[in-house]
Amino acid sequence: MAEVRAWRPAVGGVAEAFHARFTDHAYPMHVHDTWTLLIIDEGAVRYDLDRHEHGALAPIVTLLPPHVPHDGQSATPHGFRKRVLYLDGTLLDDALIGCAVDGPEIADAPLRDQIHRLHESLRLPGDELEAESRVELVADRLRRHLRRRDPVAEPMRDRRLAHAMRDLLDRRIDAGLSLREAAAELHAHPAHLVRAFGREFGIAPHQYLVTRRVDRARRLLLAGRPVHAVAAATGFYDQSHLTRHFKRVVGTTPARFAGSIGGPAA
Repeated sequence: MAEVRAWRPAVGGVAEAFHARFTDHAYPMHVHDTWTLLIIDEGAVRYDLDRHEHGALAPIVTLLPPHVPHDGQSATPHGFRKRVLYLDGTLLDDALIGCAVDGPEIADAPLRDQIHRLHESLRLPGDELEAESRVELVADRLRRHLRRRDPVAEPMRDRRLAHAMRDLLDRRIDAGLSLREAAAELHAHPAHLVRAFGREFGIAPHQYLVTRRVDRARRLLLAGRPVHAVAAATGFYDQSHLTRHFKRVVGTTPARFAGSIGGPAA
């Protein structure tokens, strides 16, 4: 039995997202031209990589390098459920392949949680800036592990860069922008840009953009604009995208907010 969902997210560096549950499928020896970032949600997987036996378990992050043969099968009779991201060379370069062969299992609970949150941000359209920010932070942490550097090093303060990013977001509230566009315009590494912004303002760039859009949506709703028109005018993907974030920020849906509009109570 197999349950599979695969798609190509509109996020730089991610070639494919793949969610699956298998009970009796066994992967033959094969290779990918991308990095395989794997987390297990149920069960366990036994696999061979470079003629050495390994195991992928639920608490562990597994990173398989490109061009290196590996196989895989369930380590239990009940099968396994997994989530996979295939990452291209813009996030992890081939110089790190040897390190990944030597140590494909990464015991890092915060990293696993970051990967889980990244998968959640990839599920629905409209949150590409959030997904981009998360994938860059995940890739940066993976690089630190592979280079045997401290994966939780204290980020450096860069006030000039943080304020430049905020100014850029303010100019692009409706149109939006990708993290890689911002990094290119500001001449900064994407992961450093996200960390500098968070350290300076206490909020991630995607959270800042969403709250600015929600504020603008509130004003348009107060002016009598219909919800679907407000979603289109404030940079949200569609009305459901606006509703999801509006409710999280304001505590109610845009429709209920609009329905509550009136003068002060007597």
